[in-house]
Amino acid sequence: MTRSLVEKEAVQTAVEKVAEQLLSTVSDPSRLALIGIHTHGVPLAKRLKGLIDSKVGQDLPLGTLDITLYRDDYDLRGLKPRIQSSDIRFSIDGLELILVDDVLYTGRTIRAAIEALGDYGRPSAIRLAVLADRGHRELPIQPDAVGFTFETKKDDVIKLKMSELDKEDAIILHEGGL
Repeated sequence: MTRSLVEKEAVQTAVEKVAEQLLSTVSDPSRLALIGIHTHGVPLAKRLKGLIDSKVGQDLPLGTLDITLYRDDYDLRGLKPRIQSSDIRFSIDGLELILVDDVLYTGRTIRAAIEALGDYGRPSAIRLAVLADRGHRELPIQPDAVGFTFETKKDDVIKLKMSELDKEDAIILHEGGL
């Protein structure tokens, strides 16, 4: 069964909430950069950047990260990797990074992202921002900023739809998987 958990207006309100949460944890906005994880973390990072830029009066660096080659679960899940390009055109050394993803589940995507970022340098800190946290962690990873927290079963799937990619904003629950 598939059903909508969150509609357009609530998605945007949650993005604004995440931006406010992030700003409350940042000591020096001039040392801040955002990194969106492909695929839906990228438009989410762009939206957060716009909100944060307007609040701090700066044009923060924004990068995109593909973690495909760093994942440890493609064989286990029977997935076929679709490699996209990473685009980080600035030094991350000494920066406070905000790693942005759509849905936090086991923590394996974030572990892979942190490993991938190691190839680009050594940030002073990495913060995690997600729009939805669905629990069932397999690794000790927690978000610093989160829009929604959902109780789910392990075999459920939550998908974020963003108008930039999907022509609408919504969070969809697929009970029992896709």
